[in-house]
Amino acid sequence: MKVAVEGCCHGELDKIYESISYLENKEGVKVDLLLCCGDFQAVRNEGDMKCMAVPAKYRHMQTFYKYYSGEKKAPVLTIFIGGNHEASNHLQELPYGGWVAPNIYYLGYAGIVRFKGVRIGGLSGIFKSHDYKKGHFEYPPYGPDSLRSVYHIRNIDVFKLKQIKMPIDIFMTHDWPRGIYHYGNTNQLLRQKKFLRQEVECGTLGSPAAAELLDHLQPTYWFSAHLHVKFAALMQHEAKNNAAPKITKFLSLDKCLPHRDFLQIVEVADRPGSSEHLEYDPEWLAILKATDSLQKPSCNFWNPPQDNGLYTRWDFSASDEAMMEVVSDLSGDLCIPENFSLTVPAYDPSCPQPNAHPVYSTNPQTTELCATLGLTDIYILAGQAYGEECATGATGEEEDEDSTGSVDEPSEYPTDTSGLSSSYNPDEITIEDEWVEEEDEEVECTEGKGTDAVVPEGQVGSQDSDRDSSPQREMANRLILPSTCSAPESEAPLRSLRPLSLPPPLASLSQGSSEEEGGLTPARVPKRTSGETTLGSASHTGSTPQIKRRNQSIYTAVENEEREG
Repeated sequence: MKVAVEGCCHGELDKIYESISYLENKEGVKVDLLLCCGDFQAVRNEGDMKCMAVPAKYRHMQTFYKYYSGEKKAPVLTIFIGGNHEASNHLQELPYGGWVAPNIYYLGYAGIVRFKGVRIGGLSGIFKSHDYKKGHFEYPPYGPDSLRSVYHIRNIDVFKLKQIKMPIDIFMTHDWPRGIYHYGNTNQLLRQKKFLRQEVECGTLGSPAAAELLDHLQPTYWFSAHLHVKFAALMQHEAKNNAAPKITKFLSLDKCLPHRDFLQIVEVADRPGSSEHLEYDPEWLAILKATDSLQKPSCNFWNPPQDNGLYTRWDFSASDEAMMEVVSDLSGDLCIPENFSLTVPAYDPSCPQPNAHPVYSTNPQTTELCATLGLTDIYILAGQAYGEECATGATGEEEDEDSTGSVDEPSEYPTDTSGLSSSYNPDEITIEDEWVEEEDEEVECTEGKGTDAVVPEGQVGSQDSDRDSSPQREMANRLILPSTCSAPESEAPLRSLRPLSLPPPLASLSQGSSEEEGGLTPARVPKRTSGETTLGSASHTGSTPQIKRRNQSIYTAVENEEREG
């Protein structure tokens, strides 16, 4: 099946779906699934924006509310995880995952689902050591600290994922697994993101918890975002239990902007005869049931059970009997019910309410799932704990003197530096600086490349050096797309994947690339620098077709149609 992978969404659903539609029409393919790797920003109304960790001047409604209200419906099944810029009060309603709009599914704090027999998992949030061992204690209204800690991943969710024994096909995290940059073109990464050099050289860039999961799960694909750069890597794991070593194909993508590598299509082998509907995963649900009693909405530190003589149980993996019990609980039907419902009013453009306060609500989807499987709605637990704190005069922003939640407690990761206030950590991006940096990059890109941009298509079977500009890449076949989507150049490690089969006139088909196992179909799109609405004629340098960067972006296709009409 064709899987579109997107980096940081930032609420730009209209643009992302338009980009996918263009690719489908242009190349005669059908995308089966869209995966978004965080910063989704499922903002339903003005109140939700106040629960998102961005400065007020960057709080924009974007387009998600249209899908939430029913004005639009996602044209392709969309699955996403949370990042560090989210409407946290909305996502907290769905700790075990659920529909945030028709055909748009959130995986929860952590989750695994199945689609066409492919197992897809994810972990929401980013890593920060000083919150890692705490429970999900946050509850709106958030204070300055809990507004950020609410999206920090917790060891309880990592512990649950480490109970997985069956193979995972695809896994998503927002931030990168620590050390993954050693398995790709590190020099190219540092040329694009110079500020990462110190952390790369010190070995502290990325999430140690994600690295631990990467070693345990060893999925076929691992997709990330967060650092706003396209980066591919190929990691071969150590062999386990006398089995052949597994290989994980890693890909991180940019955020949704013109001339940025934010979208890429991967062909993933599905399992014939599998359901066409999104399904629950029995192993994951069995683990949720087994670990339900471990969840505490506390800001005190919690250590997972270990085989050290102090715990009566430390293995919470799913037995065959436990999985059969889950299937029985669901009456034999693993299809995730399409039971989305509005829990708060949707934004109304004709009646803006900029001073609206956030609304907090439980979600019927979570209530139904908890009742069916006997799970605890931890959002309700957090609300109860918050109410008790308010009654006693305590706040969620404070810790008792006797609390074990001190940031001075040693991290379980020896090399972790994310809790040090003196170190720069891109996992806690300063929004103002980030936007300035991105704007500067766009200016440099415009000044440095002139009015023409070559749009190369990735080659198959090339080596690491091909990830940089090279004569071989310059002579590669080109895929010309408008500046609305940037399905980026294929990186060398990922060219071993099965490619997206595109119809003529793409010459890559005649080269047998579709027979190479494991390819990606990339497409880098030039940035629009003017309001021109007509395509410029392609100029050629040697045998290389080129495309004018002045070509009109389909981001503004509707405006253009109105002008022409």
